[in-house]
Amino acid sequence: MPQIEVIDSENRKYPRFDIRLPIEYHQIKSSIAHTGNISEGGFLIYFPEEKDLNQYLSLKLFFSSGSELTSIQAVVKVVWTDNRLSKDGEHYSYGVKFIDISQEDGTKLRNFLRNLSSPLDDMLYLFHTVKMRLWKLMNFTGVIAAEKIIESVSFEKAKKNKRNNLPFVHGRSNPEP
Repeated sequence: MPQIEVIDSENRKYPRFDIRLPIEYHQIKSSIAHTGNISEGGFLIYFPEEKDLNQYLSLKLFFSSGSELTSIQAVVKVVWTDNRLSKDGEHYSYGVKFIDISQEDGTKLRNFLRNLSSPLDDMLYLFHTVKMRLWKLMNFTGVIAAEKIIESVSFEKAKKNKRNNLPFVHGRSNPEP
C-alpha cells in the first residue's frame, strides 16, 4: 500500500493526495509514467521524456480497489510544466487535467480518492471551501474594501493626533480637555 499524504488545497477545487500510482500512456508507442499527486480534476505526472504544454494524452491509470487492481482510462491535457529533471534525475514533472473520462471511471476515481481521505480531511476541505466562498463574497460586496478604508482612516487619525501629542478618541480627532 503506498504512503499517502493530503496536500494543502492551495485554493483548489478538489483536494490533492500525494500518492504514486502507475500509468500507461500512448503517443506513438506505449510508455510508463507515474503520478506525484492526484485529485478529481487532474494530477501531477512524472514522464521519462519531455512533453509539450497543451498536449493531449490518452492514458490508463492503475490503482488498487480492495484486493483488486483497477484501472481507468482518460484523456488529459498538459496544463503546466517544469521541464527540469526531477530529483531522481530520470523524470520530468507535468500538471495535467482530465479532459475526457467516462462517468463510470470518474466514479471509480472519486471512490478511490474518498477512501484515501479521512473524515478530518473532508472537514478541513469543507472549512477551506466555505472560508474561500465567504472571502469572495466579502470582496464582491465591498466589505473588505470598506474595512480597509476604515482601518486606514483610523490609523491616519491616530498618527496625526500622536504628532500633535493629543490623545486619540475614536470618532473625534481633537478631543476637548
